[in-house]
Amino acid sequence: MKHDPLTVFTTWPGPLGPMTLAATPRGLSGVWFDGQRHGPDTSGWRHDPAPPVFQHTIDQLANYFAGRRSRFELPLDLTAGTPFQQQVWRALLGIAHGTTTSYGLLSAAIGKPAAVRALGAAVGRNPISVIVPCHRVLGADGSLTGYAGGLERKTALLALEGVPLPSNRAPEPLWTGAHQSHAQPASMAR
Repeated sequence: MKHDPLTVFTTWPGPLGPMTLAATPRGLSGVWFDGQRHGPDTSGWRHDPAPPVFQHTIDQLANYFAGRRSRFELPLDLTAGTPFQQQVWRALLGIAHGTTTSYGLLSAAIGKPAAVRALGAAVGRNPISVIVPCHRVLGADGSLTGYAGGLERKTALLALEGVPLPSNRAPEPLWTGAHQSHAQPASMAR
């Protein structure tokens, strides 16, 4: 994954373990749990805890983990991925708090129903954990398949959002009924 040469980073000791936050001049470009698959190599980045986007991110994450926030309002820079990955990551933003979808339903929602495996790979490479809610994507049978931050964290995030997780639970379609109004906020960079 290609990152902006002006990327800065900081760390935050989150309730599910330490997290690395990254930002470019365009916005928040990364949130990773320590030890997460596909985590960043920060060696070429400058450590700088001062950018306002980091304080806003930490405040909003703290409120999310405390159960006081259900959506994030942050400028996002999702340009580090391929066009397909960026399309998938933007689609993840449409999955409402407390709901889930499946890889197949998400693939159909972006108009690529045959690209389930490629979509799964793009979901796994999501650079902005929690805020771009890849944890809300389940297997077709409702099972907790994969999560780069670990299944224990995925389970904790879904439990925090009040999602019941019996193994036979089928995910909800992504954009039906009330979900249709979940457009990407204007502050989200493309």
